[in-house]
Amino acid sequence: MRTTYSRFDYIDAARETGAQFVELVAGVTDPDLRLTSTPSWTVTDLFGHVAATPSRYLELATGGGAWSCRADDLPDFNAKQIANLTTRDIRELGDRLLDSLEQLLDTVGHFGAQVPTMNFDGDRRIRADAALGILIGEFVVHGHDVARTVGRTWAIDPALAPMIARGRHHVLPSWVDDTACRDHCATYDIRLRGTEERFVYEFTDGHLEVDPAEPQHPDVHISIDPVTALLAGYGRISPTWAVLTGKAVAWGAHPWLAAGLGNRFLPA
Repeated sequence: MRTTYSRFDYIDAARETGAQFVELVAGVTDPDLRLTSTPSWTVTDLFGHVAATPSRYLELATGGGAWSCRADDLPDFNAKQIANLTTRDIRELGDRLLDSLEQLLDTVGHFGAQVPTMNFDGDRRIRADAALGILIGEFVVHGHDVARTVGRTWAIDPALAPMIARGRHHVLPSWVDDTACRDHCATYDIRLRGTEERFVYEFTDGHLEVDPAEPQHPDVHISIDPVTALLAGYGRISPTWAVLTGKAVAWGAHPWLAAGLGNRFLPA
């Protein structure tokens, strides 16, 4: 049986990872460095993007805000966000991130039993508390990007991987690459090692359903290290590397499908 997470588990994780991310960036001596993962962005660009995210989520959670209707329009959306930053000072951006994060977490913490849904990128409607899983992913994965660029250590708690995955699953069907998934029909059974997390991706003629009520028999089973799954899901680790290093194992009728799963989605 899978672990049950309350909204307060997400709140605590978001607060902790947000503070860790701010501390990491505050220690970067040259914030104009180009990122290894996304060379078109500097550390400051990335930090400005992430710093603006909690306030955007708060606006969306309270019925306002802006979002990208198509997942493949998100890069342009983010570029405009960065171009319109009112400051590029790292200290000011860090204070802004932490202040707006506290406002968001306070709002989510005071939702009643009926949690509101909100508009989100990819033209989705998701629970406002589930969005915290996506926000935690922003802190953790972009922290990985910064640490890799500046040669710092960035430890990711494996326990965060299921929380982030559950948040992403609300929007993942909008991130399917239509070209790569045209006519694709396959069922993937994915298990995160050392956790109780197990989920199913079922593609039918290129359309994805996560954890369908009555899934087809899996074409491939995948057992994968949680942190590896997280970084592979965001395109930071090659599935081939994961298999060669033993971080992932695939079996079943069509085990070769595992290596191409990441290519079924648009870049995150």
